[in-house]
Amino acid sequence: MTFITNPSNGTDPQNQPILREGATGEAVKKLQRLLKRYLIYSAPIDGIFGQETTGGVILFQHRVFLPENGIVEYKTWQALEYGGPVDLPSLHKGSQGELVQALQQRLLFAGDYTGKCDGKFGSDTEAAVKSFQCRHRLTIDGIVGDRTWLVLSKIVEFGC
Repeated sequence: MTFITNPSNGTDPQNQPILREGATGEAVKKLQRLLKRYLIYSAPIDGIFGQETTGGVILFQHRVFLPENGIVEYKTWQALEYGGPVDLPSLHKGSQGELVQALQQRLLFAGDYTGKCDGKFGSDTEAAVKSFQCRHRLTIDGIVGDRTWLVLSKIVEFGC
């Protein structure tokens, strides 16, 4: 497990353009610099939004629990500037859905969860969240709030 740090330079994400593959220019260079700081982009900072930039964006979106579409819109810019997930709901016992399933998958990778990734926040998921919170010196309440989301996003998944 590796942790990534916050590279924010204080720029307002509302003033950033929507970027996707094929875009060029200074905003793409800024995006590439931010992705490089997160260690998910190793190609040259050339201002050309190609396949490697798209891959870096998708990986970043995965880390911060955003839809993995490779398009840099407001939420992705916001997360890049903040250094982690933004505007995610608190999850707790009884929550359900795709975000719970993504949480379970991240906790599984982190070694705190051994159950089924079924999108249902039950007792096993709550215990895994508490274990994760304990190991990372967070408030141990079994609720996934802003601070727990942030620490979860810093876990870099290396797979096959």
